[in-house]
Amino acid sequence: MSSGLVMQISEKLLTWWHSMLGIGVRPGMSFIEARRTRLLNLIALPTIPFMLFYTILNFWQERYVLATVNTLSITGNIAVLYLHSAHKYLSARLFLILYSITLYTFSGIYFQNGAEFFLLNILIITLLVYDRLWIKLLFSTITICSFLAIHFMPQEAGFASNVPTERAWANVSASLFFIIIALTYFKQLHTDYLQVTENQRRALATMNRDKEKMFSIVAHDIRSPLATLEGLLDMFQVGEYSEAEMKEAAEILRKKVGQLSGTLDNLLRWSIGQMKGIRTQPVLFELSPLLEEVLALLESGFKQKNVEVTADVQHQHVMFADRDQAAVILRNLISNAAKFSHPGGHVYLRSTSRQQRLLIEVQDEGTGMSAEQMDTLFTNRAEPGFGTMGERGTGLGLMLSQEFAEQNNGAITVQSVPGQGTLFLLDMPALEDEDRNWG
Repeated sequence: MSSGLVMQISEKLLTWWHSMLGIGVRPGMSFIEARRTRLLNLIALPTIPFMLFYTILNFWQERYVLATVNTLSITGNIAVLYLHSAHKYLSARLFLILYSITLYTFSGIYFQNGAEFFLLNILIITLLVYDRLWIKLLFSTITICSFLAIHFMPQEAGFASNVPTERAWANVSASLFFIIIALTYFKQLHTDYLQVTENQRRALATMNRDKEKMFSIVAHDIRSPLATLEGLLDMFQVGEYSEAEMKEAAEILRKKVGQLSGTLDNLLRWSIGQMKGIRTQPVLFELSPLLEEVLALLESGFKQKNVEVTADVQHQHVMFADRDQAAVILRNLISNAAKFSHPGGHVYLRSTSRQQRLLIEVQDEGTGMSAEQMDTLFTNRAEPGFGTMGERGTGLGLMLSQEFAEQNNGAITVQSVPGQGTLFLLDMPALEDEDRNWG
């Protein structure tokens, strides 16, 4: 048998084992309850084949009463799994503890088979799955009394002989082995929980730093045009500006408010995405009409800088993505190209389709970027830049675009040379699947 086949079998067995341990564990269940449920499953599952073996052995050796006890033990552990699957967790715990104490005490007293050591498993389970002190004390007292009764008050059963000494040793060894497995598994679950908690803490700290940085940047961008607007309105109201001067000032203010609108839109979309409020809903749509809508929205910005846009986009090209998110991506990439283009510059848009993918190029002949700038471009470490006419950026638009692209099974890459311009390449799905046709 090859090592690859052995690994596949091992992985399947491990997957099956974890799924069996997860009987009764449902989504949204607290970690503590899930851990307790898995722990009880860990005790119940190995006991079933173990007791099945002894049922057959005792029946063959004509120890019918002990074989019956073994059968009842199997039935009880199956009942625990059933109660878990029915989400009756408290009943499963209570049943397992009381049922096991009863069976182990009876078999230990009358057959001297080392069953008292299995009670140690029950004692540990009691301490791990219950929080209330009085419950722990009650069940612990019952378990300890049962252990002492087996150990110090053995009875000769008239209906059957004691099991061989070797059998008792095997039972003791198995019970101690179960204790090691249970405690090791419980510790592993606890370690995993601590690791998840630590990862969440780090992610939360990073998110908080990102938000503080973003809001400090955006607060400046919002405050500036609003303060300018308030000042202009106050001066116009008291008559310090004539109507002609107000029209001229209003044009300047319109540019700032236009930039503010895009910033606010990016901020709102990004914040909703951080709160998991955005749901990606991909559909098939033609690229050309969407691109026309985006260019119409950005037309005033192109005219202000006298930037010419050349679009080479095939009408038959389609994209499989969330249309609104695709619009945000294209708007940010194109407005970014215009921002860093020199007045009178040129922006080129091209699309190509190959192997079920749609590639969209957004290229400018502007200021370009250094390698250090490109390394931090789609991260929270990106420093806000200024366009060729003083347009302030936050870096939020490109980071949002990258997130949207990834959510739609796409990607954004960048190539740039300082002083020569930048090329953004958007790679997105062109079809939903291989056998679906457009139109």
